[in-house]
Amino acid sequence: MARHMPGSGGPQMRRSNAYGPPQMHRPMPPMAQQALPKKKRYGDKIIHPTIRQLEPDAENYMALLASEQKLDSTLSRKKLDLQEVLKRPIKVKKRLRIYISHTFVEEKHPEKENDEAALPMWELRVEGRLLDDSTTTTAANHRPLPKRKFSSFFKSLVIELDKEMYGPDQHLVEWHRTQNTNETDGFQVKRAGDRPVKCRILLLLDNHPAKFKLHPRLAKVLGIAVETRPKIIEALWQYIKTHSLQDSKERDIINCDLFLQQCFGVNRMRFMEVPPKLQHLLQQIDPLEFHHTIQRPAEGQEQVSTCYDIEVEMEDPVKQSMMAFVHNPVLANDLQMLEQKCYDIIEQINELKTRRDFYARFHAEPIEFIENLMRSQSLDLQKLSDMGGNNVEAERHVEEYLRSEADEGVQRYMFQKVNQKRFELEQSLGIRQN
Repeated sequence: MARHMPGSGGPQMRRSNAYGPPQMHRPMPPMAQQALPKKKRYGDKIIHPTIRQLEPDAENYMALLASEQKLDSTLSRKKLDLQEVLKRPIKVKKRLRIYISHTFVEEKHPEKENDEAALPMWELRVEGRLLDDSTTTTAANHRPLPKRKFSSFFKSLVIELDKEMYGPDQHLVEWHRTQNTNETDGFQVKRAGDRPVKCRILLLLDNHPAKFKLHPRLAKVLGIAVETRPKIIEALWQYIKTHSLQDSKERDIINCDLFLQQCFGVNRMRFMEVPPKLQHLLQQIDPLEFHHTIQRPAEGQEQVSTCYDIEVEMEDPVKQSMMAFVHNPVLANDLQMLEQKCYDIIEQINELKTRRDFYARFHAEPIEFIENLMRSQSLDLQKLSDMGGNNVEAERHVEEYLRSEADEGVQRYMFQKVNQKRFELEQSLGIRQN
């Protein structure tokens, strides 16, 4: 039987051959469990065929594993489809009801106290709300989405009053969106007066992505009046393909027909020149215009209101659920933790199988198994000793140190030490080496 190396404290390495009993799987420390597991292969979750013969329920696990593989493939494909869908804007049309109302109030003059000092005042309100607000919850977490305020649908608001009545400084009321704008549910304007006042209200919608009004000639050619820039370029490309205006030799050249020549002013152009040329044919969309007359209500009527319904575009709430599914880190971490737990269990089962095989061979042929085990351990220790350059048995005899190789080794060692001391001395004295 081979002897242990001095000072080694016995063999501490893990046995990798068929005769040594494997070490049991040790659970990961708490800090290692928190870290994301390394990616492993699908084959690491497969149970060995021998184990399946010993345990019939293992076949149910293999069937479940096959179903899981199909489900993972389907989810991966659907996730890629959702990522492609999320790259494009998903819009739904909703009806926004706008309420325009006014009331008359009497306010006391700050310097007079009698009844004749009361000043007639009117207050104009512009408010609104969505009629169909049923899609305010997400399907992912069933939590209500924040409701959009009335001002979030518009880019600007202008209320124009009678200029002759209120002068050049008081006849206009303007609101424009900025980066620091606080959203509100409505707008209020208060002025003094009791005579009828005609006012014009202009509301400019805030579209995302931005929409543009086409030049009348281009709108007649494409059949659209207001649309986003990508939709306009797409419609123009469909018109070019329908009328075969693409050059047969140079495919990026467009041969303009009479209608496109009137729009762009050229006979031929490259398709990459279309976006800059469209810049002169697109204008800002017209604002919504409402007319309202402020006058005293009839007897017994406190408030006069008018409502209008318009269509607005909103982000589809389904998109929120899609993003929550695609970019949910909690779900991904939970799946990775369960995958790692499955890998650990299968690894432990495989180690137990190897351990069982070890003892099964010992039970079948104990004497032959012990002899093979001792022979294998002796060969392993001998190989380790040769690889490390250690020959413990030979170093115990004096003949090992009287060989010519030992004399040569001592001379090389002394020569190296002398050169090292010489170099250190020259450095300390500042002698420059050539």
